[in-house]
Amino acid sequence: MRAKLTYFTLAAVLVVYFALVGTRGVWLIQDGRPVTVAFGVAVLVLPLLGLWFLWQTTSFARNANRLAKELEAEGGLPVDELERTPSGRVVRDSADAVFARRRAETEAAPDDWRSWFRLAIAYFDARDTPRARKAMQRAIALHDGKPVRAQGLSGPV
Repeated sequence: MRAKLTYFTLAAVLVVYFALVGTRGVWLIQDGRPVTVAFGVAVLVLPLLGLWFLWQTTSFARNANRLAKELEAEGGLPVDELERTPSGRVVRDSADAVFARRRAETEAAPDDWRSWFRLAIAYFDARDTPRARKAMQRAIALHDGKPVRAQGLSGPV
């Protein structure tokens, strides 16, 4: 719950910031001189890109949480079986072993969103965030019945 509150607080602060930057861009455009109009348009692009990125990130998190709740209700969430150092950090060899099992599971059932969800968790545990995100995006697309393009499976870097 605390993470959600922090996320929404930061998102609200960003939206206020985007609004302030956007008004400055409008003021520059209203000045009417070619240079200020060009700067104004450039300044307006930044909040629009920021809002798009915020929307995409929020949608991704909402969809991943939706899948997690469904998988939890089915009893299919992966169990944390990773070895950890005394400081709590995941032991790399342990993460690699779990990843190998998840990859084999996904190769055996490439159209199952559940296996892609668990593979995304394994990528994340192996500290490969870009591949974790791609695997989760594929799980979401498969769950929602959206077309997905072929994607190879590779190990953590």
